[in-house]
Amino acid sequence: MDPTPTLPLADVEALARAAHAAQRDKAGRPYAEHLQAVAEGVAARGGDDEQIAAAWLHDAVEDDALSERWLRDAPLTPRTKAIVLALTKRADEPKEAYAARILATEGARLVKEADLAHNADPARLAVLDATTRARLTVKYTAMRALLGIR
Repeated sequence: MDPTPTLPLADVEALARAAHAAQRDKAGRPYAEHLQAVAEGVAARGGDDEQIAAAWLHDAVEDDALSERWLRDAPLTPRTKAIVLALTKRADEPKEAYAARILATEGARLVKEADLAHNADPARLAVLDATTRARLTVKYTAMRALLGIR
């Protein structure tokens, strides 16, 4: 029996770029640049294709770029879907619960590590106002600690 077909990485990338096309990051840059940096970070850290696919989609449900229903029905592996859902922060969710879900989902920590690395990149933070930069630095440092990322 053939396994269920899954989207090739190039199609996942195109889908993510289209879903986030109107979105900008805190510095006003196209959001797809962040997605690409996270996907490249996952690959550089030895992540596999399922993790790279999840990197492209890691903010799609949280940002309402794609629905959770779409994800459930998408031609993606169960592991990729689980990683995306693990990385989808819920409204008013304590950071400890969010971190615990990431740690409990095989493959999710690596994707979050790449996400945090790009989010905390000094060059990205440098273009933000001092208050935002300080708030985000504290936030990213706390999450790295909860996930055991140095």
